Amino acid sequence: MRYLTIYRPEAGEEGGMPSPEHMAAMGRLIEEWSAKGKLIDTQPLTPRDRCARLRLSNGQYTVSEETVRAGGFALLEFASKDEAIEGCKEFLKVAGDGTVEIRQILEFAPQPA
Repeated sequence: MRYLTIYRPEAGEEGGMPSPEHMAAMGRLIEEWSAKGKLIDTQPLTPRDRCARLRLSNGQYTVSEETVRAGGFALLEFASKDEAIEGCKEFLKVAGDGTVEIRQILEFAPQPA
């Protein structure tokens, strides 16, 4: 099953440059998960002051600055939700204090034509 995970660092950590040690540890985790087929893609996200939120309500669009802090995302492959949770615990040990939102991606079987 595929999962989209979004990492939200604790307040004050967004946008800062990680230490070389932190980058090396994260690189090792990325390499390990890639080799095992667990990591499909991962990328950092820009700080929230450079993001926008678009809303449509009653035919009217509203654009506002994003208010939810997010440091990055990963698209992961795990056998179950429990395995995804355990994997994200491992990620947080490397990433540091924060929250990971774990969302299973719904996969629909192709419909016959």
